[in-house]
Amino acid sequence: MDTEFFAYRKLIAYQKGRELVKFIYHLTKQFPPEERFALSNQIQRAAVSVTSNIAEAMGRYSDKDKLHFIEFSYGSLLEVMSQMEVAFDLEYISINDFTEVEQRITDICRMLSGLRKTYGGRLQTPVSGND
Repeated sequence: MDTEFFAYRKLIAYQKGRELVKFIYHLTKQFPPEERFALSNQIQRAAVSVTSNIAEAMGRYSDKDKLHFIEFSYGSLLEVMSQMEVAFDLEYISINDFTEVEQRITDICRMLSGLRKTYGGRLQTPVSGND
């Protein structure tokens, strides 16, 4: 398999995102059956969106496009966090599980912030002293 096409796999944010997806699926299996097509599905989709958007970003040519999809990924992470707060409030998950999710999301947010700075910084046009 030609790995140059799958460079996103090297990103720690992507790897941690995959771990988050597995953890979210594990937690949502414990939700009440009536949540299967409601909150469970919503959280799972948002979690998968995190890694999907990282991969999409790395498949884009321009830094502007990369930044756009990194921001989508960041938004999906915040969506997962918000939904896990609801799950905690409804007592679907324990405080330990909630704390674990929050830490994982915080770690990935930091990594995505670094990517945002990298790609966003490249978009800044240097100011020339000759103008």
